[in-house]
Amino acid sequence: MLRAIRDLVHGFRSLQSAGPCVTVFGSARCASDHPYYQIGREVGRRLTEVGFTVMTGGGPGLMEAVNRGAMEANGRSLGCNIRLPVEQSANRYVERSVSCQHFFVRKVLLFKYSYAFVALPGGFGTVDELFEALTLIQTGKIELFPVVLIGTAYWRPIVALLEQMASEGMADTSDLALALVTDDLDEATQYIARLTGARFGLRPSKRLGRAEGFHTAERIGTASATQLPV
Repeated sequence: MLRAIRDLVHGFRSLQSAGPCVTVFGSARCASDHPYYQIGREVGRRLTEVGFTVMTGGGPGLMEAVNRGAMEANGRSLGCNIRLPVEQSANRYVERSVSCQHFFVRKVLLFKYSYAFVALPGGFGTVDELFEALTLIQTGKIELFPVVLIGTAYWRPIVALLEQMASEGMADTSDLALALVTDDLDEATQYIARLTGARFGLRPSKRLGRAEGFHTAERIGTASATQLPV
């Protein structure tokens, strides 16, 4: 418990000036020559160009790709890493990184500073994080932040499962509208920028980069995106 508290306090202090973030989830297992890796780089670049700080789990694979795209576009690139015996090690494309012993601490940090969530293809961890976001939004524990799934073919079985849940009364039909599923990165970026502007008063600054991103005007809610106490 003391280790968890220490990681939380360190994370809050390290990320308190992160600015409005978009957290991107994705597999740690995709090498740099994988087609998904190039998509991840492009996602990081485009989110930077519309003014967001980009945050990932800070590890290899698609997390690295997203951080790399953000850094190459001169954007802010952050990571919330997890200590694991295999797979997970911090990538070199984060300007600021925190490391957590427990998954729940990592999730608090990933969700606290984010105004939107993007899911690239991934495995158990990615799906866990995606459904955590959807559940928190559905239950009103966090605001109605945009959620985007990149890769229509990859996510089709998950979409089919959600549709089955709704058809059998295990979820509301309206819950199906909580996420946009697309292959179009322009559509994804514009969707996030439009909804965060309309719902939370975020608007891009005139000059983007590490020093500037979004200005916050008439933001809804408290000082943090997810209203989690520090």
